Amino acid sequence: METYDREAAELESLSQRSDAEIAQRIADLEERLRRSRAVDWSKLPPTDLWDDVRDALLVPDASWNQPAPRLGVFARIVAAFRRFFAWLRGLFSRERRAAPPPRRERTVPLALATADGRSLGDSELGEALARLSTPERRELADRVEETIRRREQDLEREAEEKRRQAEAQRKQLEREREEAQRRAESDTDRIVRDAEQRRLERELKERGFVSERGGDLAVTYGLVERFARLLLEETSRQLPGDVRLSLRGGGSTGIYEKARLRRAEEIARLDVPSSLLEARLVGSRHIDEETSYVYREITSERVHVVVAFDRSGSMAEGGKLDAAKKALLALYVAVRRRYPDATIDVLAFDNTVQALDLVELWECKPGAFTNTAEALRAAHLLLQSSRASRRELFVITDGLPEAYTDELGQVRSGQLDVAMEHALERARELATVAPLRSAVILLKSEHPEYETAARSIARTLGGEMVVTEPTHLGIELLVRWAHGTESEQRPRVPPPAAAVPATPRTGRSRRRRGDRRMGG
Repeated sequence: METYDREAAELESLSQRSDAEIAQRIADLEERLRRSRAVDWSKLPPTDLWDDVRDALLVPDASWNQPAPRLGVFARIVAAFRRFFAWLRGLFSRERRAAPPPRRERTVPLALATADGRSLGDSELGEALARLSTPERRELADRVEETIRRREQDLEREAEEKRRQAEAQRKQLEREREEAQRRAESDTDRIVRDAEQRRLERELKERGFVSERGGDLAVTYGLVERFARLLLEETSRQLPGDVRLSLRGGGSTGIYEKARLRRAEEIARLDVPSSLLEARLVGSRHIDEETSYVYREITSERVHVVVAFDRSGSMAEGGKLDAAKKALLALYVAVRRRYPDATIDVLAFDNTVQALDLVELWECKPGAFTNTAEALRAAHLLLQSSRASRRELFVITDGLPEAYTDELGQVRSGQLDVAMEHALERARELATVAPLRSAVILLKSEHPEYETAARSIARTLGGEMVVTEPTHLGIELLVRWAHGTESEQRPRVPPPAAAVPATPRTGRSRRRRGDRRMGG
């Protein structure tokens, strides 16, 4: 910036000097013009005007630079008679013949005489001035004044051109300075960002929140768990008072066991001797989260929670998949906070079903179609073999069952009726697990058939069904887990209608069922 400022100052100083010089030259020309008006042109002018006089004398269209006009035939005849009569008068006259008047020399074109590039010397200048007539001297005075004014105009144009050039250079310097300043600020920001990123990466690595994986940084379980705690705190502010109280912890049993520190609330029951010993064994002088032992209360109730969430392609729309991830993370921390030994299974399903940990849950991507039947089958296998006294199932989806797995283990899609039948069959199998509390949470959609399908599955499971917005999903999930009242009033599920004889479907109705929207 200092270099550009110095160049701009030098340019401004040079422009001022140039303007002052041209202004002085114009003032000199004005003085010469004033003195030229007082010159006697029958004599040599002052020497400082000689250049202007030479320029005026050499103007090609001046009267003295024009050839003498040729006489016509009549004028030549008259002149011949006049010379003849004059000769006769002189021949017969007895008086002494007077000397003829001096003949005026013919004007020599000065411009033609100097066509080879020569200029008029001092003596030639004096002779040229002596040969001029009075009208020609007046014309010369006008020519000299015009020459001086023309030089003055040339100087003004030169000054204006220099000003334009200086202004263009100044603007160019300003643009270069602004660009240099932007580059400097960008470089500074980049350096600061890089330093901050390196510091953050180093701190996150030291705290165990990120790790190197294939040359890139990857989040760890600890970072996702910390984020899940923040999500739970944020969501808990919107919960009813009774639900917030029920999420704080289970009933007291008075039975404790010594174990590793899992959450910050347990630090009040820190086992100091064991923690200090562990810190010394690992070579640390201070107690941290990795070396802390606490006395944890053993609760009498054993809990098993299975959450199956839809990750089909349609969940990528409207932020539904991200909302489901945040809601599940908050629920995970809420269950762990109340029941540290609870079993929590997170199932993500599209065409297939996959069990996820917290890191895999956060990195989960949308998939293909919705195989609800396979998700219910996996939940049945997990809950049937569980020994927990409290078993709960939450199914989160945004559409119809679209795919199913046939007897050969092949995933089929495109037959909505068959997929729905498979889902209901798996729901009937899952309903045999006791005790079981279930809820089907449907994310709002413009298609009423989605809600109809979700209600049928919820009725078959013997649980409840909730329709909610993605932004309200976390609240609804925590309310159901805490066995609280609904935060949004929903119409009750109507009792199953009596079976009626099936009417044969026409080809038109079958086509209409087949044309229903896919991608839920």
